[in-house]
Amino acid sequence: MIFGCANPTIGYVPSGFSSQEHHYAASLSDPDNIRILSVSEDTLVGFHRDPIGEIADRSGVPPDTVIERLRALLGAGVIRRVRQTLLTHNLAEGALVAWRIPEESLDTAFGMMSEEDPFTGHVVIRRAEMPGPGTDYRLWTTVKVPRGYSPEKHCDFLSARTRAESYRMMPALGVFVLGVGHIRRQALPPGTRTDKPARAMRPEQAELSHLEWNVLFALKREFAPKEIVRDIWAPRASAAGLSRDEFCSVAESLAGRKLLGRFSTFLEHSKPTGGDVQANRHSALVQWAVPQGQELAAGGEIGRHNVLTHCYWREAGPEFGNLNIMGVIHGLEKTKVLAHKAAIDDHLRECGFPISYSAVLWSVRAEIKPSEIEPAAYEAWCRNVNVEPSAMAVSD
Repeated sequence: MIFGCANPTIGYVPSGFSSQEHHYAASLSDPDNIRILSVSEDTLVGFHRDPIGEIADRSGVPPDTVIERLRALLGAGVIRRVRQTLLTHNLAEGALVAWRIPEESLDTAFGMMSEEDPFTGHVVIRRAEMPGPGTDYRLWTTVKVPRGYSPEKHCDFLSARTRAESYRMMPALGVFVLGVGHIRRQALPPGTRTDKPARAMRPEQAELSHLEWNVLFALKREFAPKEIVRDIWAPRASAAGLSRDEFCSVAESLAGRKLLGRFSTFLEHSKPTGGDVQANRHSALVQWAVPQGQELAAGGEIGRHNVLTHCYWREAGPEFGNLNIMGVIHGLEKTKVLAHKAAIDDHLRECGFPISYSAVLWSVRAEIKPSEIEPAAYEAWCRNVNVEPSAMAVSD
């Protein structure tokens, strides 16, 4: 079995398109595409029986055009994937992980984790805006393993393979913001925020039936361009051995239990796509150390800023200056990303939250992919790397 991350959709050209028409249909400067992506990136929260129709209704673009454009954007690599997201912090054990790896080994470690480990999601080499506690940890990843397996043992394995000097696991203790939406965030002025603080979701592992897991695994698979059709769930229901209505009813139940994120089109923002316009040029992990006991309140004030695509409460510990609230800001201009961070700093101080330390870690190289959470896939991966699956299980 080969565990790789190549995107087989890139290079797909919808039938009936000339190369010039395909380039236009896949352009981020096209008004219809802007309208579609402003909706499709991260506004379809939960589960939708007719996501294509919902995108069409909200964007004002006809359904057939939505299908045509999503296929073209995906085929050109402008969109890197289309899928139903899961709230995996309620489905699998995992953490954000910072790795201290010798500089000469960084690229090798990056390649190993991004290409050979399907349970490592985001893989990012970062460079700090200013030196400070923890900024010698240059590689940051997300790790999730199926229930019953140990994320600590998984990281120990990766540490040995990459010759890491040390690593720090930071599980999510609270989730304030989780989305994408690069297009609709590009024009936001610094300081733009919601009327109320963001509410924290507290991770809690859910118990699922065999039927629910079956539907969940069918839901999460990425769509190939040819699979983007109006009745998008009918083939998935058939593959799961269910009627479309049965499949959608289970999916709606999963969404009601806060186990599904959104139907989403993920723009390629971490590397060039060959398109005429980039979704973003700069990405920063922004971090704050706020007083112990005030993490939920301070995180809620940080998370209300619309520019953030992610915002979590995580404990980094003394080696990282006790950073405990972490978010992500993307932007076309580095100065604007820093202006957004400064506006959040100012708002925190105005609300009475002292900041003992903060950091900005720029993305230098990134591979973004969803983490696998299926037990069968984990067992196959273990055998592929010559590890007995039982050795990676949680200890009694």
